[in-house]
Order: sequence, then C-alpha cells, then structure tokens
Amino acid sequence: MRRGPSIARVLLGAYCTLVFAFLMLPLFVVFPLSVSAATYLQFPPPGLSWRWFQNYFGSPSWIAATAVSVEVAGTTALVAALLGVPLAFYLTRGRPRTLTAAVDKLAVSPLIIPSIITAIVAYRLLAPYRMVGTKTALVLGHTILALPFVVVVVTAALRTFDTTLEAAAMGLGASRLRAVLRITLPLMTPSILSAAFFAFIASFDDVIISLYLSGANMTLPRKTFENIQFALDPTIAAVSVLQILFVIVVGAVWFALGRSARATPFMP
Repeated sequence: MRRGPSIARVLLGAYCTLVFAFLMLPLFVVFPLSVSAATYLQFPPPGLSWRWFQNYFGSPSWIAATAVSVEVAGTTALVAALLGVPLAFYLTRGRPRTLTAAVDKLAVSPLIIPSIITAIVAYRLLAPYRMVGTKTALVLGHTILALPFVVVVVTAALRTFDTTLEAAAMGLGASRLRAVLRITLPLMTPSILSAAFFAFIASFDDVIISLYLSGANMTLPRKTFENIQFALDPTIAAVSVLQILFVIVVGAVWFALGRSARATPFMP
C-alpha cells in the first residue's frame, strides 16, 4: 500500500511556497505600476497607460545608460570567464592543497566583503591612473564582483567531472593541454556559460561600484537610483519591468546555448 506524503514534507512544501510568494510579491506591484496612468508611484494605479514605457524609449539618457550597462556587463562576463576558468582548474587540480585552499578563500572573498568596501578600494587603486570615470574602470571593478560567481560554478562542475575521459585521451596520445582543450572544456561549456551568465547579471545589476567608478558613463542601475532621488515617477517601474524581461530573455538564450552545447557531440 502506497503511503501519502509525510507531514514534514507537506510543511516543507508549504514553507517553500510561502517563501516563493514573498519573493515574487514585488513583481505583482511593479508590473501594474509600470502601466499606471498616475504621474507618480501610486498603488493600485488609477488607470492604465503605456506613457512610461514611451518615456523610457524616447529618452536618450535612459537608452544611453542601458547601452553602457549591456556593454560593461558583457565585457565583464567575458573577462571574468577568461580569468575564472583557469583559476577554477588550479583550485581543483593544483598543489599543494594548503595553497589552493587559501587562494580559494581569497577568490570568493568579494562575496563576503561589502560592495562599498570593494568600490572604495577600487577607486583608490584606479584614481592615481586617472581611470575613474572610464568603462575600463567599470569593467575592472565589476570583474572583482563577478569573478567569484565564475569560480564557484566552474569549480563545482570540475569537482564532479569524470577525469577518466582526460586519461583516456592522454592514453591515446594526446597531451594534457590538448585533452583539456578538446575533451574537458567542450563538456564544461554549459557550466561555463552559466557562470558567465551570473557574472553578466552581477555587473548589470550593480549600483554601488557604478556610483564610485562610472563618472559620466551612466549605467542603468545608477540612472534608476538617481531617478528615485530626484524624479519619482513610474518610469522607474517601467525600467524595472524591462530589466526583469531582459534578464529572463538573456537567461533563456543562455540556457538554450547550454543545452545545445550539451547535446552537440564533441570532436576529440
């Protein structure tokens, strides 16, 4: 006789449902506000209007800030992946283990250190070279923020990777480097893409480092933050909705690329 779900499992499911509903609750507020007919943030909206989306698409400053954020986040994801993947290989296969453990803690420390500390240190380091206010400074600052995500994701994938595939390739005459490039990295592509996606989102969503390093290169989160202070109208809600939709679309594309890479046979 099949037994029903236990009380503990039912309670856990109810708890998870409540937490999910609590996290999703702001979306049920932001979406109606983005099409509000009111001239200020008012919930529930007195009517519906698309004027705030038109205000965003018709504003050169909002579009320019979006372009800067996408460019910086894309470059940050690329740089973080180029740095994080070799570092993950070192952390999982390097010797001695005491040194790799110390490097591991250092690599993920930006997840623990407050972003404002990272921003102040980055500003202090870059200011003497007159790099503050450039996109390069933003990329460097965001790479510090995004690198731990790449390291954590790729390291976790490498620790579960079947190294006998590399051993088989080397047994057939391939060098270790060739085995890694032709066997390991193709099989690791979904994990690398996921790590790059997290790095992209970490950069695209950052406010604090952008406030210190962006200068005249206004990013979308910084533009939103300043509008909250000086122009509290539903354009902010419209921008938030577009950001959510953008992240969903980018995530779906990244997921599709990861599935395609997983399904495509590699050539040894």
